[in-house]
Amino acid sequence: MNAPECSTTKYRGSLVNSPLYLRIALVVFLLLGLGIRLYDLTDPPLDFHPTRQLLGALISRGMYYQMLPEADPTTRALALEFSASIEEYEPPILNRIVAVTYLLMGSEQLWVARIYSSLFWLIGGVALFALASRTVTPRSALFVLGYYLFLPFAVEASRSFQVDPMMVMFILITAFTFYRWMEEASWKWAVIAGLLAGITILVKVTAGFPVIAMAVAAILKRYGFRESFRQLQVWAIAVLAAIPASLYYLISLSGRSSSYFEFWTLSMWHLVLDASFFVRWMSFIHRFLDLSIVFIGLAGLLIAPKLARPLVLGLWVGYVIYGTFFPFQIHTHDYYHLMLVAIIPLSAAPIVELFLARLSQQNRLWKTLFLGIAIVAVAYPIWVTRSNLLVRDFRHEPPIWEEIGQILPHDGNTIALTHDYGYRLMYYGWRKVSRLWPVGADLDVAEIRGSGSIDRDYFEDRTQDVRYFLVTLGGELERQAWLKNVLYGNYTILAEGDGYIIFDLESPLERSY
Repeated sequence: MNAPECSTTKYRGSLVNSPLYLRIALVVFLLLGLGIRLYDLTDPPLDFHPTRQLLGALISRGMYYQMLPEADPTTRALALEFSASIEEYEPPILNRIVAVTYLLMGSEQLWVARIYSSLFWLIGGVALFALASRTVTPRSALFVLGYYLFLPFAVEASRSFQVDPMMVMFILITAFTFYRWMEEASWKWAVIAGLLAGITILVKVTAGFPVIAMAVAAILKRYGFRESFRQLQVWAIAVLAAIPASLYYLISLSGRSSSYFEFWTLSMWHLVLDASFFVRWMSFIHRFLDLSIVFIGLAGLLIAPKLARPLVLGLWVGYVIYGTFFPFQIHTHDYYHLMLVAIIPLSAAPIVELFLARLSQQNRLWKTLFLGIAIVAVAYPIWVTRSNLLVRDFRHEPPIWEEIGQILPHDGNTIALTHDYGYRLMYYGWRKVSRLWPVGADLDVAEIRGSGSIDRDYFEDRTQDVRYFLVTLGGELERQAWLKNVLYGNYTILAEGDGYIIFDLESPLERSY
């Protein structure tokens, strides 16, 4: 047992002193990670949660046209109107970065956001590698970095126009700084850790769950419960972490923050009490992460080094608390679990280290075979991701939405059963409908919250003062058979084309509900 332990500690914490092949492999991993994320770069961002991506695109467009001196006044007014219609629940930091880049480039290029998100993810990977190298060895850190970089779900999510890749980056950087503070308990690391914790929570408030839990675990490990209250460094960390998010979420967005909490947490809390809640949660994770990897990560927590264990445990506890605060999204929105892609490799690193220590005792043949397996383990997910990106081509969609935007009349209000809460039409067609007809997900939420059902009275209320009914979601119309019968049985079709149909509600057929 002494030999493996010596191997484990030989290069711990120092990449500079590690073998050259590890440094080369790290650079290769990062380049491959960036390359696969920039593959098919200019495809419209409709591949992964287009609602979220288009929301960000509309906000950035509004900022861009607001800053553009020579912008056409009509175009600027529309861009600002669309942007202002979107409720913000987090500071538009990424949106501003993208908009400024548009301005420097001289045009709106939506693929810029993919580059930024990908770079954020890679920076987070460097932080993960640095932290794992201090808890195990750089060679083991390289293996867990591979999971973080090449997991197909992580590739798709981390190249999307969302703030979540930036959030994960800051979580990992903050985790590294807290680990360094635990090692030294110096004022330098206390201030850095507090500032980064505050920035992380500011970037996206949901990051507060793992960050706060991690910070509490680190503080308790360092000082214990009673002594923590007497340490000035602890109070400095707490104040620095609380100020940025408090100023923004509790003061600037106090009304929206409270309404969001009331709608998505308080009104959904009964879901947590359902016996199947955690089963559905785990089943949902299994679709894109595989539960076996999750359990390996949890098992690694049991044998983690003493200094790393409370840090990683805090991340896990924070994730679980976070899931109970968002009981609907946690089993319907996969990107709500993106932080797990950072937590799992940190947690699994000790198991990887044990395996590599045992492998180091084998002869050259078995080491060579393992190298071949490792190469396949990297190449396969890259190939799968590339294939998925090739299969899903959305370049044909913008012209369709441009056509809808041009055909949709201006002489009356429009209600729409359409994609992405109207964002797709707003972004590509430069048109905003007056009202939205609920889609299946909205109906599911309404059922959970005990809201009223859709019937004739609901239809009359929603279509009051509305002339046109736009449908671009044929599948949703089939699901809502009552609505389909009403539209086709009572109103004339004004126009229809590839993927859309427009009904004229002021030109009825013989009405028969």
